[in-house]
Amino acid sequence: MSAPALVVVDAANAVGSVPDGWWRDRHGATERLRDRLATALASSGTVAGVREPLELVLVVEGAARRVGPVPGVRVVAAPGSGDDAIVGLVTAEGTGRHCVVVTADRELRRRVSEAGAEVVGPSALPASRPSA
Repeated sequence: MSAPALVVVDAANAVGSVPDGWWRDRHGATERLRDRLATALASSGTVAGVREPLELVLVVEGAARRVGPVPGVRVVAAPGSGDDAIVGLVTAEGTGRHCVVVTADRELRRRVSEAGAEVVGPSALPASRPSA
């Protein structure tokens, strides 16, 4: 049996792609993203166009560094640059299995593509619900 696919989400980029007031509460916005990812995985078995079996990793940085994991979503707190942490994950854990990175960051897209990952934009993630 082959290793599960690795799906790595650039949290800062994904959160920043939706102008819903995230800048007022980066931590909360990142928790909401994490929870949407977990719900999508649990309900459909699919995230970013990748079907289970998959390992889902949310890379957080800055004010969102305190966001913790939930079942189905591993959270990696970048000690410095989130982009560097994502490239490190792809290099260390993506070799030999299907690896998808979710980001719209042009330079990060280039770096992870060179490391062998497929790249999709944040629009591939489950949509956020409008605020009440």
